[in-house]
Amino acid sequence: MMGGNTGSMFFGGGFMWIFWILVIIAIFMIFKSFMGSNSDSGSDSPLEILKKRFARGEINEEEFERKRKELE
Repeated sequence: MMGGNTGSMFFGGGFMWIFWILVIIAIFMIFKSFMGSNSDSGSDSPLEILKKRFARGEINEEEFERKRKELE
């Protein structure tokens, strides 16, 4: 008696799992896109990048001033 119902229950349950997995993936992708917009995504001006490099200690003051003058 239950043989006719097992196919529809399997596909209904299987598709429900796929639906929730897709929902979770969509939420993750939306969250990731919002987080990515706040990081260094190339939207900073060259002078801002130069200031960040100086603040991190990647370049010294002399090099910072030289490059700042070149940019202005």
